[in-house]
Amino acid sequence: MSPVVERRQLLDRVDMQRSLRRIALQIIERVRTPDSLALVGVRTRGVPLARRLQQFIVEAEGVRPPVGELDITLYRDDVFDSLAVPEVRPTLLPFDVTGRHLVLVDDVLFTGRTTRAALDALMDWGRPRTVQLAVLVDRGHRELPLHADYVGVSVETAADESVQVRVAEVDGSDRVVLRGPGVAE
Repeated sequence: MSPVVERRQLLDRVDMQRSLRRIALQIIERVRTPDSLALVGVRTRGVPLARRLQQFIVEAEGVRPPVGELDITLYRDDVFDSLAVPEVRPTLLPFDVTGRHLVLVDDVLFTGRTTRAALDALMDWGRPRTVQLAVLVDRGHRELPLHADYVGVSVETAADESVQVRVAEVDGSDRVVLRGPGVAE
């Protein structure tokens, strides 16, 4: 079996910031009542991305939408496939989701199964007015009929490739790379 290697960089720190700033401006344009807006980051990397979107919204509009943290571990349909005992972290939603315009924030949209799990988890907290999806990377290969409302970058990938998002808050640096089987150098 060949090792997984980094094939190419898709986004650097500056590209990520530009993409997130553009997404924040698009959110502002679509959600006409920013006081009813809340951002919900999917753990792990969706949370710092949601916080960055919040900051760009503050800079552009002077409104600070609340940010929540959503753990979807027990809502995943593959929860026991790779881990005998899954690591469950708390969901922190410091606001009532009922009647709000929510933007669910994640790093990569792939099959749609993570998004489905996140929607199931959110509905256990109330009935939002709307839920939109913002992702830094859409790599295609959907298995469920879901799409992102806001996308930083779309990239075509092969089934044996993966997209790895690194954020400074978790990984020490900001970048997005395409990985796949290859010859290690």
